[in-house]
Amino acid sequence: MKPEDISQIKNVMQPVATARGLPNAFYTDAAVHEQEKQLVFHKNWTCIGFGKDVTEPGFAKPVNHLGMPLVMVRGQDGMLRVFQNVCRHRGMILVDEPKQVKGVISCPYHAWCYELNGKLRATPHVGGPGNNVDPNIDRATLGLLEVRSHVWMDLVFVNVTGDAPDFEAAMAPLKARWSEFMDKPIFHGGTDSSFKLDVKTNWKLAVENYCESYHLPWIHPGLNSYSRLEDHYHINEPGQFSGQGSIVYNPKLDDSGRAFKNFDGLSEKWNEGAEYIALYPNLLLGIHRDHYFAILIEPVAHDQSIEHIEIYYTDEAMLGDEWADLREKNAALWKEIFMEDIFVVEGMQTGRAAPGFDGGKFSTVMDEPTHTFHHWVASQFAGQLEGASIREAG
Repeated sequence: MKPEDISQIKNVMQPVATARGLPNAFYTDAAVHEQEKQLVFHKNWTCIGFGKDVTEPGFAKPVNHLGMPLVMVRGQDGMLRVFQNVCRHRGMILVDEPKQVKGVISCPYHAWCYELNGKLRATPHVGGPGNNVDPNIDRATLGLLEVRSHVWMDLVFVNVTGDAPDFEAAMAPLKARWSEFMDKPIFHGGTDSSFKLDVKTNWKLAVENYCESYHLPWIHPGLNSYSRLEDHYHINEPGQFSGQGSIVYNPKLDDSGRAFKNFDGLSEKWNEGAEYIALYPNLLLGIHRDHYFAILIEPVAHDQSIEHIEIYYTDEAMLGDEWADLREKNAALWKEIFMEDIFVVEGMQTGRAAPGFDGGKFSTVMDEPTHTFHHWVASQFAGQLEGASIREAG
């Protein structure tokens, strides 16, 4: 990172009235993207997938997490675990596609076998033909390398370094905010409620755009026709999440009068209320009285992201064929809105190549949630800043 970038990062951490946005290098420099892997993603709780993709005991799904091969495995005890997807013998990839595992996870190279809880069970011919034991091979110490993980709202989180705060403590502010939805059943809407968007932009621009409602009149004219700019409010939880809320949520997907069942026991706030929160670093959430969606942003490269969108309902009956048309319309509505944002985030990515752009200026009235996110990203580099300052002084 260049000295001028370090100086700009310090400016990001100023109050919103005087702050500047993150410098261009945070969007255009592959080296900074590599730094983010460790400083932003690996040391924090990061979403890598969805529990609905690993529902049956014995099912395994590989995940490429920022170049790190992981695998989500549902054990016979029903618990979902995440392991590094490599054999402890010679580092061969164990699971190369989603599949039902028959009894054990077997390495395709030398057939070392692992139980679904990661324990090394068998090492065929390791001591020579017909001899499955080698005194130098201690199976008890050669199980799969488990990655610290947690499942919440069907979202699979990992903390690669293992030193993030306890998950419950980390999620406490959001759980408190959405307490009325906690511990309520959710059911994935099926294939018609799942889609993804491949976007030529840095992952942060997708988060920034989601945080604010300022762009609604120009980018989402259809949405803005009934959910106007003045019908939204800001949400800020420094160090955790930020976003926006609406006070006019009142869906009408067709003229049939049908509506999805609401979550039980909600207060009046949610009769026409909805909230859209960016949970740092890479998760965008939308909560409504009758459904919930999650967008997992996968940072493929410094200038490419994949948005994985999944929609959930609160009653299993909503998954029936008689609701299929309404589910499809709901998914189509959200997909249209999310696609309207593509040219914006891709345009900002292109704009970051302008050497005179200094990170941009924030509106104190409209951009506070976006600045909260910028400040958080900059804070993850605080140690790097201190190290750079020491080197400069020396």
